[in-house]
Order: sequence, then structure tokens, then C-alpha cells
Amino acid sequence: MRKALILNRFTFFPVLSLFCLLTFSALRSPAADELAAMQLKVAFPNLTFNRPLWLEEAPDDSKRMFVVEQFGRILSFSKDTQCKDTNVFLDITERKPHENNEEGLLGFAFHPDFKQNHKFYVYYSQQNPKRSVLSEFTVSATDPQKADLASERIIMQTPMVYGNHNGGTILFGRDGYLYISVGDGGLGGDPHNFGQSTRFLYGKILRIDVNSRTGSLQYGIPNDNPFVGKSDKGLRGEVYACGLRNPWRMSFDRETGELWVGDVGQDKFEEIDLIVKGGNYGWSVREGFHPFKEPVDRLKDQSTRLIDPIMEYAHTPALQKECKFPDHSIGLSITGGYVYHGKKLPGLQGVYLYADFVQGTVWGLKYEHGQITADSQLTKPNLARSIASFGEDRDGEVYLLAFDGKIYELEAAPKQTAQAN
Repeated sequence: MRKALILNRFTFFPVLSLFCLLTFSALRSPAADELAAMQLKVAFPNLTFNRPLWLEEAPDDSKRMFVVEQFGRILSFSKDTQCKDTNVFLDITERKPHENNEEGLLGFAFHPDFKQNHKFYVYYSQQNPKRSVLSEFTVSATDPQKADLASERIIMQTPMVYGNHNGGTILFGRDGYLYISVGDGGLGGDPHNFGQSTRFLYGKILRIDVNSRTGSLQYGIPNDNPFVGKSDKGLRGEVYACGLRNPWRMSFDRETGELWVGDVGQDKFEEIDLIVKGGNYGWSVREGFHPFKEPVDRLKDQSTRLIDPIMEYAHTPALQKECKFPDHSIGLSITGGYVYHGKKLPGLQGVYLYADFVQGTVWGLKYEHGQITADSQLTKPNLARSIASFGEDRDGEVYLLAFDGKIYELEAAPKQTAQAN
């Protein structure tokens, strides 16, 4: 929750405030190592979606793309850029997952063996009681274009006190385990200090095994998770990393296996983190590189070493001067993306792409040998194009999903646009 001006991740600032922010953004100093300026073009001009939050290609050689809509549908369509039709693969809108603005159908992942077992996973919100649900489904045995709703197996349910900071990205790693991003439980300022307590699943990256069971759980807990074997101390074995506020979109680098997260800040700073096993990323002791509040109820056997963000940016020009990266342009709510490994944009090879939901700006950074070697604003801000998520196809091409209902991709900007940036 952002105090005064912004209520949650999917709420706009007043227009005048945004105009001022964009003006200051245009006056920023250029980064030392610049990447080529880009612009966005519509990838599938004949298709429009309703609050799209996730995109990926089916791992079954069918060349079908799948898009998650926040209100409760998953749609599939041909990868052909001129495609005009979509197919409703899954529809849980009657369950009304989107009661609060940050709730809804938030996550989707194909099982690594989807081609053989036809299983996939979704992460969605439910009410009475308020909770986040992780479920397994199977494709219909009679229609490969439809999910079998009767096949649902509820794997995990996490009680939610508030309607915001749900996280909701679910990804399978190279190890075959499912990684889950979970926000700090909501409201603002982490009032229950969940981020720094591994007694709770909030404010964490979780890691579970959907192919096994631990005790009475509907999933297994990998033996090498950092807090396994410490349940007698109240520690949750599912926890892989802690100290996150609202990890809004994470992704694995398809070449290195590194796990990148965009973590939405409170009132001042947004950050990008590289997640490691057992890592503590500081919330709510700090926000980005900056103190937020004193540690509360820190566990004795939990490392007090906080892992620094890879990047941070601020909400105002004055705050940006306090950042480790003062030349970065400002923003208000980060959307984590992907490290680019496609073929269409050779100049972006190995560049992590990320965006700001409110301003519609897209940036890129290159991180090599423990330092940022390139960092640029790739596109100019666009208030009409709230970038809510990213997607990646099997070829490593990256897409951007916006709340104008369109799916975009990057292309090189004309020279005059590059000069304007």
C-alpha cells in the first residue's frame, strides 16, 4: 500500500502528480553505459485481453500461447502474430477471485513433464475465509484445448488477512521444484513483521515438491531447503528466501538458472533482487538499501546478514539522489521481467528487462561478475500503458503485458526516438 497517493499496485496516481514525475524523469542524466533505445509494438494486434497478468508458451510443441487474466480466465491462442481467435482453457470467474484490486488469478505454470502428464498449476485468491490457493489441474482427457475443472487438487492454502501483497508468481526451477512468491500479508509497513520471521510464509519465496508428500501436506518439502528440520523451533521448511515485501513477478534466467525478482517498495524505493537459498533481502528492516524500521522478533538462528538489491530506484527525483544509482529514472511500482536470450534483439542479449507499472517505463540492465555493466531507460514513460507483467516464449523472446489489454514486444527505436530518450 502506498500512503496518500497510491492505494495498491493496480491503482493510478492522480494525473497531475504523474505529469510532474514524468517531467523529472525526462531530465535524468544518462547512464554511463547505455543500451540502444527501444519502443514497444503490439505483438498480436488482433487480440485484446482483460487485465492480463501472465504469458507463456506451452511446452508441448503445439506453439500455443497462454495468457492469464486477473478476473479468472486462462486463454490460449496460436503463436501466429495475425491470430484472431482465443480459446478459453480455464475459467474460474464464478469463484470471484478478484474481490480486491490486487487479488485474482495471479499465477500459472506448466508441470515440467506437461507433455506426458498434462498437469499445470494455478495460484488464485478466494474469500470466506480470505486465502491464496495453489492448485493442480489436468487437461481434459477428451479435449486438449480445455482444462478439466473436476481434476483440481488443492496443494496449498495460505490465509490472507488483507487483500493486497499477494505475490503470486509460480515457476518450476531446473531442479523440478515449484517456486512461489508470497507477499508480506498486506496493508502497509509490514505491521505483523512477517517479512523477517520464518515462522510464517508471508514475505517469502517458497520452494516445494509437487510430486511428493511430506507428512499430511499435499506437497513435499525438499530436504535441502534452508529451514528443513527446524520445525521444533517453529520454522517453516517451505521457506527458500525471506525479507520480501511484494515480489511482483520473478523469473529464472534460462541460461544461468539465476532467480530474479522485482520487489515492490513501500513509499520510497523499488528494488531488484537475485534470490539465493536462505537469503534475507531485508524487508521490513529496510526498503531497498535504506533503513525502514528496526528488526522485530528476529530468530536467533536466522542470519542477520541482509543481501543487497541488484538495483533500486526511487519515487521522486529528490529521493533518487540518495540512491546508489542516482542516474536511474524514477518510478512508483516495479514489474519484474526476464533476462533476454532471444534472437530478435541481439543488442539486449543477457540484459534483464523490467518495467514500472504506473509510469509504463521499460528499463534494461546487465549484471556481470557481481556488478552492473549497463543500465538504461529503454522506452519513454507512457501513462496509458500500465505494464503489469512480462512473458517469455520457448525461443527466449520476451513480451510485455499491459492493462490496455495488449501484449507488446520490444523493437529498436528510430534514431530520433533514441535521441529523445
